[in-house]
Amino acid sequence: MPNHKQTMDDANNGKHGRRRRLNAFTLLSALLASTTSLLLGYDIGVMSGAAMLIRENLKISWTQEEILVGTLNVFSLIGSLASGKTSDCIGRRYTIVLASLTFLIGAILMGLAPSFPFILLGRMVAGIGVGYALMIAPLYTAELSPPMTRGFLTSLPEVFITLGILLGYVINYALSGLPLHLGWRLMLGMAAIPAIAIALGVIAMPESPRWLVLKGKLNEAKEVLLTISTNPQEAELRLQEITQAAGPNSNGLGVWKELLLRPTRPIKRMLVTAIGGAIDVKGKGFSFPCVFMCLEASKTLRCSF
Repeated sequence: MPNHKQTMDDANNGKHGRRRRLNAFTLLSALLASTTSLLLGYDIGVMSGAAMLIRENLKISWTQEEILVGTLNVFSLIGSLASGKTSDCIGRRYTIVLASLTFLIGAILMGLAPSFPFILLGRMVAGIGVGYALMIAPLYTAELSPPMTRGFLTSLPEVFITLGILLGYVINYALSGLPLHLGWRLMLGMAAIPAIAIALGVIAMPESPRWLVLKGKLNEAKEVLLTISTNPQEAELRLQEITQAAGPNSNGLGVWKELLLRPTRPIKRMLVTAIGGAIDVKGKGFSFPCVFMCLEASKTLRCSF
């Protein structure tokens, strides 16, 4: 009996050990998908410096500058709300391509804008792309990741947002010595570079196995799981779990009812924690550009006296 117990313990330890190992291809795909969040972070950081130059070069008012800065956040709601249906129709991978191309068009419009209406249009288009990116990156990563590493991998988009903000500040500093009419255009237009790189990099990424199961493509889903799992046994187990939870007959309506209409006590605690954390993080994150803009405003007021 002790020998049998020892054997079972060894098997369980080996099973858990295999689950804890992270497949390199899974990590690479999660990193590439999370880089879409870099676009938002870069825009937040670079706009803190570009907005002052735009106001001075295009002779716009403070109100127009405020509208220009806030437009991206408003239109990102459109992309966020549309990303669910879009990703269900064309797949998670191509939704990432759509997000990158949308942001690319917005970056080009902003960089070449001759007047305030054109740059405002570019911000609107870029905002939709950002909304798509913010929703699809964690969704794709979560569906690709094994349970033991899902928390770690789904936190990568937040890391890339922070890196994007830092990159925006660095670009602001590097281009601050250029002529006024050229500096802010390069600051905003350079966002096209990571957008193109992400769109091209998606070619090497697998489709979400959950989406493939939803579309009834079980053989393709199994092939993807064999690529992103540490062994065939894990791939088979994950395929069974996905098929049971999100088979072709699953429509997700029960989840929304449980979440919004009849939430249990644990679900309520999760909602309060998630919403409170989101408000706290977003409030702090978007304060950085405001700090720089307020400093510029106080400087302008001091010079006027």
